[in-house]
Amino acid sequence: MTFPRCGGILLHPISLPSRGGIGDFGPAAYEFLDFLAAARQGLWQVLPLGPPANGNSPYSSTSAFAGNPLLISLERLAEHGWIDPGKLRRLSSEVGPIDYGAVRAEKVPLVREAAGNFLSAARGEARTRFDRFVGDNSWWLEDFVLYDGLRDRYPGRLWKAWPSPLARHEESALKIARRELAPEIQLRRVIQFFFWEQWHALRQYCAQKSIRVVGDIAIFVDYDSADVWGQRELWRLRDDLEPEVVSGVPPDAFSSTGQRWGNPLYNWGAMRARGYQWWVQRLRWATATCDLIRLDHFRGFAQFWEIPASDETAMNGRWVDGPRDELFVKLREELGGLPFFAEDLGYITPDVHALREAHHIPGMAVLQFAFGNPGAHVYLPHRLTQDRVVYTGTHDNDTTVGWWKSGATEYEKRSALAYLGCANDGIHWAMIRAAHGSPANLSVVPLQDVLGLGSEARMNTPSTYVGNYHWRSKPGLLTAALAEKLAALTEVADRLPQPAAVPPAEPFAA
Repeated sequence: MTFPRCGGILLHPISLPSRGGIGDFGPAAYEFLDFLAAARQGLWQVLPLGPPANGNSPYSSTSAFAGNPLLISLERLAEHGWIDPGKLRRLSSEVGPIDYGAVRAEKVPLVREAAGNFLSAARGEARTRFDRFVGDNSWWLEDFVLYDGLRDRYPGRLWKAWPSPLARHEESALKIARRELAPEIQLRRVIQFFFWEQWHALRQYCAQKSIRVVGDIAIFVDYDSADVWGQRELWRLRDDLEPEVVSGVPPDAFSSTGQRWGNPLYNWGAMRARGYQWWVQRLRWATATCDLIRLDHFRGFAQFWEIPASDETAMNGRWVDGPRDELFVKLREELGGLPFFAEDLGYITPDVHALREAHHIPGMAVLQFAFGNPGAHVYLPHRLTQDRVVYTGTHDNDTTVGWWKSGATEYEKRSALAYLGCANDGIHWAMIRAAHGSPANLSVVPLQDVLGLGSEARMNTPSTYVGNYHWRSKPGLLTAALAEKLAALTEVADRLPQPAAVPPAEPFAA
């Protein structure tokens, strides 16, 4: 799919300077969108929006469809009368690294209280919208809210360790659990309704400002998820419910033992027999909730690294063919188009490029990778084509300033300065100018690079499990002068935003 030439900013909502210890869909989100509009940016890219399963990574979620309750704005709930505004005064106004334990303890009870108030008091149009949301989305919502309730009933236990009839998703056991957990299930329905109503309102505001939202789809799902529990035949599980094989990548220059991600792998034969309907539903939902979609680890659709689940490392894995063209042909038939681009970084074989190009799916380029050796020059701006999405760095990279100070080799620095020229206003602005000036139709810059922040603002360090997804932007940094500087560059680079489609009045219908 060909995208219009424009520029944008990557910022996950958790990093907004909202009250309550974590960014959300409240006033700070709208202020950020106003900054994007003033800076003439046409894209806002986010990371996956689902509820985290294990740890805090957005790429590990208990559902491929549900939203993260921590992103719900209590201010917006108060505006609608679902919670007393006075109760929000206890929320911390300090903006520092996210303390997830404290946020859950402070915010979740208030979200639950608002949901209870909604159930007690909602009438008229509000209740009608809720009932319609529940009816239209029962295909994913009902398994998720039951799963979420059961996770609380059996804390610290994966679903395979629940009583066997529940673990095996037997209807008789589910019926009893739904009856016993009915109040909790209804509360969770309302929380999901809150989430998607607020996200839909943000998207409508984006459209008014000619901003397209770029979503992100992780190729794999977590074992600890409603999806695997509810449709386990679609994953490679053994009779004892344990994964047979798991995901990862082979040993390389960064890791002598490879990376064992641990997600259960798809049973692609079962997916094919069902007409790939789970994937059709997943990506139809994604395109209903965002304008463009980044497909993470695109290589896995061509070939994926299959690791025996009993192995502690990725060393003994093997490459296995994925669904290849067949899946994307089906998606095009069902969705009418493929508004996707591919995360195709790293060592990518010709068959992966062929798959991407056959379906006109743009790929990615990261400028931090461009200066290491002649083989890396494929990421240099003059080598890029229109069917690319160029970044200074991604959420997995250090910030550009952090990379320059402590990550870049002397060779990379010398090459970068030779290519970019003098960087009087900082290496980050030299990289932003190079990205925006490239032929790539889409140019996306992490907010940390726009602000010129160092390694303290890094979002994620792959293969580490501590200290990730904690960074938040401080209030007052998005100044008019900064917007003016970015707008001037955007204009001269011919990346001014174009009108975006307004989301439908009835969001998220199946």
